[in-house]
Amino acid sequence: MMTAKPTGHYVLKADGLYLQFDRLFHAPIEDVWFSLTNPNAMKGWIGTYTGSPSTGGVRFQMSEEGAEWMNVTILECRAPHSFTADSGSGPTGVRVFCHLVEGGRMTTLTLGQRVKDASDAASIGPGWDFYLDRLAASRSGAALPVWETYYPEFSPHYRDLTVPSAAQPAPKLTP
Repeated sequence: MMTAKPTGHYVLKADGLYLQFDRLFHAPIEDVWFSLTNPNAMKGWIGTYTGSPSTGGVRFQMSEEGAEWMNVTILECRAPHSFTADSGSGPTGVRVFCHLVEGGRMTTLTLGQRVKDASDAASIGPGWDFYLDRLAASRSGAALPVWETYYPEFSPHYRDLTVPSAAQPAPKLTP
């Protein structure tokens, strides 16, 4: 049984402020990439999509009951190393990136979501901790975590994060 804890932190990138998360998997990069990008594998932890990513766009649906299908634009994809995607547009649009690095028979996943306002982190952060822990559980065959473990309990962690200024370097991550 794993104990859930908030893991996100802020990173300032050229195109804005991101809430970023890191996970380590004892698996080859191609295996983790499959879990992130195959519509059937995605059903086990976040949702699914229809369409062909090679066209630059797909229709995505979260796994929650009653979730709407949404258009997703794939801005960049370098399999099996990274992708950047936008869902929605205008003030409700969301940008997400995933980067994968393999070393020592392990793969590090770094996922980030751009935030328009730091106050959004109190709901976005627990959500990504939840889904990334579901990813890990679905890959290992463990019981899937339950949402009530994450929200609202994790919200204070994200409300209290310090937003970096442009003058501050991003935090160094160690594997």
